[in-house]
Amino acid sequence: MLCETLNPTRRAVLGASGALFAWAFMPKFAHAAGGRDPRFVTIILRGALDGLTAVPPLGDPGYASLRQDIALTKDGENAALPLDGFFGLHPSMPYFQKLFQARQAAVVHASATAYRERSHFDGQDVLESGYPTPGHVETGWLNRLLEGLPAGELISPGPAERVRGLSVGANAPLVIRGKAPVLGWAPPVLKAADGDLAPRLMDLYGKTDPLLAGLLKEGIETGKIASGLDMKAKGGAGDPDGMEQMARGAARLIAGDGGPRVAALAFEGWDTHAQETERLAKLLTGLDRSLAAFHQELGPAWKDTAIVIATEFGRTARINGTEGTDHGTATTAFLAGGAIAGGRVITDWPGLKDAQLFEGRDLAPTTDLSAVIKGVAVDLLGADAGHLAEAVFPGSGKVAPMKGLIV
Repeated sequence: MLCETLNPTRRAVLGASGALFAWAFMPKFAHAAGGRDPRFVTIILRGALDGLTAVPPLGDPGYASLRQDIALTKDGENAALPLDGFFGLHPSMPYFQKLFQARQAAVVHASATAYRERSHFDGQDVLESGYPTPGHVETGWLNRLLEGLPAGELISPGPAERVRGLSVGANAPLVIRGKAPVLGWAPPVLKAADGDLAPRLMDLYGKTDPLLAGLLKEGIETGKIASGLDMKAKGGAGDPDGMEQMARGAARLIAGDGGPRVAALAFEGWDTHAQETERLAKLLTGLDRSLAAFHQELGPAWKDTAIVIATEFGRTARINGTEGTDHGTATTAFLAGGAIAGGRVITDWPGLKDAQLFEGRDLAPTTDLSAVIKGVAVDLLGADAGHLAEAVFPGSGKVAPMKGLIV
């Protein structure tokens, strides 16, 4: 799988840490629905999630024959968790099911971006840039969304008054790169330093470089808020422990009254060409634990939170010879949060008969993912529909924001 990387400079890293304590200058969202104080989180699943395994259409007569040995069932050893009678949920996602039953989570099935080829690199580019074709820009739709949000009433003017975003991970996902300032944070990957190291460095730089000393202090505080003093480095972005740690740290940073309100994370490893059953069970466990971490850490802010989980494309309707699936088209997006009008699978289901498959091989796309994101942005953040069509998702004027996603 090909993925873009970002090599942060020393200045960028220090600038990100310094941005944290400029939160007091951050504008509030003036026109958020109902005067609420919203949080909006985007989680990118890189590698192409198999939506037919994550949320299997158990009621479709074509499902079992297409999936054969990896098919989930309504009961027995390979039983899916129940959702609505027609669709089930992978058994590795019991927390999502709990949120679904509480009407705080929903599924958007048979969804896709405008991309119709099967390159991971290009598919991720379209998913994160917001353009209908790859290769246009170096900025992401979430950052451009930040640029266009109403400024509202500033608590106090200051140099970081536009800091509203949070990027989680060693490299900023394309979706949140751009002109709008963004705070960066990644879970620790090195052995914890001796307790006297930070004070010694503070003393040194306090005498020789006051600016660096201030940034160092802020960076230390960032780590304390995000990670907690009792957390140790765990797995990476494709491991359940790593996913949970990234989510828990992000939630701690956006939970406070003065914290960022918009965040982006990227989880890796969803390219399941072979032995999909074991691999996807592990990955979906990590995703489920990350949602539990957000719910637990956000506290009262959960009620005004929307989390959108999306991937670059789906996978083939038929399994291949190695009990996996190849690159496809439509897939599943997940929505979670106290602000989500949940408890439902949102879909214009295309069916799984041979004649109904896209190009004779894939689940057909019937819902444009940009409509989902636009709907959340308008009703939760007060985003302008015209700005969304022109700048955030250029050329998407015919795709209206989906209504009814936010309570």
